[in-house]
Amino acid sequence: MNRMEIEHIYELAYKSGKLSWNQKTSAGQSGYLPALDGMLQPNDVAAEYPLGLIDIPIDKIIGTYTHSRSISFADNFMPIMPIQTEFASKWMHLYHYHIDKGIADPIKVYEYLNRFFVIEGNKRVSVLKYLKGTTISGHVIRLIPKRNPDDVQNNIYYEFMDFYKVTRINSIWFSKEGSFDELTNYFNQYPYEGDEDSEPGEKGKIFLANIYRPFRQIYHEQGGGKLSLTTGDAFLTFLKVYGLETEITPEKHRVNIKSLISELQSSVKDVVSVETEAIETPRKKLRFSNLTDFMLPKKALKVAFVYAKQSDNSGWAYSHELGRLHIDNIFKGQITTEKICNVSEDERAFETFKKLAETGYDIVFATSPTFLAPALKAAIEFPNVKFFNCAATHSYKSLTLYYGRIHEPRYLLGMIAGSMTQTNVIGYVAPYPISEVISSINAFTLGARAVNPYVTVKALWTNRWDNPEGGKCIAEKLLQMGADIISNEDLPIPGDISKGYGVYKIDAKTHEKYTMLWQSGTGVYFMKVLFRIS
Repeated sequence: MNRMEIEHIYELAYKSGKLSWNQKTSAGQSGYLPALDGMLQPNDVAAEYPLGLIDIPIDKIIGTYTHSRSISFADNFMPIMPIQTEFASKWMHLYHYHIDKGIADPIKVYEYLNRFFVIEGNKRVSVLKYLKGTTISGHVIRLIPKRNPDDVQNNIYYEFMDFYKVTRINSIWFSKEGSFDELTNYFNQYPYEGDEDSEPGEKGKIFLANIYRPFRQIYHEQGGGKLSLTTGDAFLTFLKVYGLETEITPEKHRVNIKSLISELQSSVKDVVSVETEAIETPRKKLRFSNLTDFMLPKKALKVAFVYAKQSDNSGWAYSHELGRLHIDNIFKGQITTEKICNVSEDERAFETFKKLAETGYDIVFATSPTFLAPALKAAIEFPNVKFFNCAATHSYKSLTLYYGRIHEPRYLLGMIAGSMTQTNVIGYVAPYPISEVISSINAFTLGARAVNPYVTVKALWTNRWDNPEGGKCIAEKLLQMGADIISNEDLPIPGDISKGYGVYKIDAKTHEKYTMLWQSGTGVYFMKVLFRIS
């Protein structure tokens, strides 16, 4: 490669840098490379921890350490120094060296919030970014931010650090809390034949090579990179829907990944506005109006309700069963329904949904939030069957989600509890840390603090639905923590009217529950309690 060719390469890199710089400055932003020393305050960092020599994803190197180094590069790491400068000569020399022999000398970087900032080796990174390199070897010092439970990114990063200890993977990122824990579970299930002498991170390298990177390549080839979520978010959804395999290949998985992107496109669309007042507008055809499309004169609509438990020992299933029986009573001859109980709350539920679709059911209600992934998989595979899932997240293109506004009566219950408490400590017995439960806890707390700003709400988990004994044990713990008002489960099961649920006040001396407030739909009711905590 002669001098003229190398200078041409530099001119192209220089133009890319100036274009990026101009776009940023025109938008009122700094066009230079981000500098870590200008982003952090001394008290932002709790500790420094050396990670040693590791492979760093090029796309996660986003800046340099000092401002003095940053002004030689645009924010995309391309050079913005004229070709006559010493900087340009060194850049071109590195480019020629890499083309001839390859850059092997490791760089030195700080890692902060899973982003990398170069201490030594900025030009090496610039050259590799121009050549669209994937990784570079580097000595990494991790800057651990101070713990802040109120900050979502902080929480996600602390989950990432736990994930990294197990996997040594730093190329995956999520936008939601709890995702790294879920991926760790999949990672632990991944088959690996290494022995005790294997280097730390060997399993992670195999997992990346066989699973994540092939998924990422197909996902971006099919346009997934345009979606407003991380590739990690999409990858985890793929694992939930299609399960964990030993490897992902274009031949076997391209169609599934393309279908998933179509579903994700529908799920990440911005929600416009929610009207709570009745407005006179021309009627539009709603999703559920598609039911009439099935109602031909000689064809009864077949609807299946899939329960994770029996309706006589689960309040959740019982509430759906009341709706199913009402349909049978009102739409005789037009709709026939069937219930399927005790369906596994994992990927095995897909076989149940598949069988229902293949045997001619027109609509399937997957009544538990835990059925979301297998129901989505079935909805994609059987587009002529309408699948509905009861979960408080977002709907997909093929799967419609339904859920009541439970947070609204929860807010009202919180107001009542906040008014009644004398210790200013309210307990909350919660089943699982999932979105619909967390939103209810938040609403309850906001309602309590709306009438009593001194209230503290303490939530403990039973990690089970319909768990009266577990709830009773948790209530005892909350009582010991100073709570005199406790919010327990919402839905009673048939014949179990004495079960503790709703919100109740406790006499700390006798442990007697003497007032209960409970919710049904959007109503709040009062009743006397028939038993004591003992």
